[in-house]
Amino acid sequence: MNKHNTDLLRQQIYEIAANETGVREMGGDNKGPEISEYLAYVGLGDGYEWCAAFASWCYGQAGRSMPRNAWSPALFPKARCYTKEQLLKGDVRQADLFAIYSSQLKRIHHVGLVKAIDGPMLISVEGNSHDRVESRRRPLTTIYAIANWID
Repeated sequence: MNKHNTDLLRQQIYEIAANETGVREMGGDNKGPEISEYLAYVGLGDGYEWCAAFASWCYGQAGRSMPRNAWSPALFPKARCYTKEQLLKGDVRQADLFAIYSSQLKRIHHVGLVKAIDGPMLISVEGNSHDRVESRRRPLTTIYAIANWID
C-alpha cells in the first residue's frame, strides 16, 4: 500500500472512531446497543470491558481484519509496537493504538486510537472511557506503548 493510500486508511479509521464519540453505556455496566455491536465484533456478549473491542471494530469497519480482539494486551505484540527511537523520531500517526498500563493488574488494561501527538500530549478517541466513547488529551508520560496495525 502506498503512502497516500495508507494515509487515507488512517484517516478513515480515525473518522469511524470519531463518529462514535458520544456513544454511552445504557442499561448497566458495559451495555448498550452500540457497545453490544462492538463486543459482538470480537465474539463477546454484553457486560465485558469494551475498549479493545471498540478499537478492533473501528478497524473492521474500514475493512481491516486485524486487530480483532477484546483483550487489550493482545493489541500490543512486540512486532507491532514502536521502539523508543521511533517514538522519539515522531513516527506515531493517526489511527495507531495506544496502551495504558495498570500497575495493579500488572498488564495493559486500556487501549484507544491516536488522533495526534500535540507536544507532550496524545489526543485520542477511545471507547469505555468514563463509560462512553470520547476524545481525551493524555500526557505522553502516561502512555505505555503505541502499536501500528497499518504499515
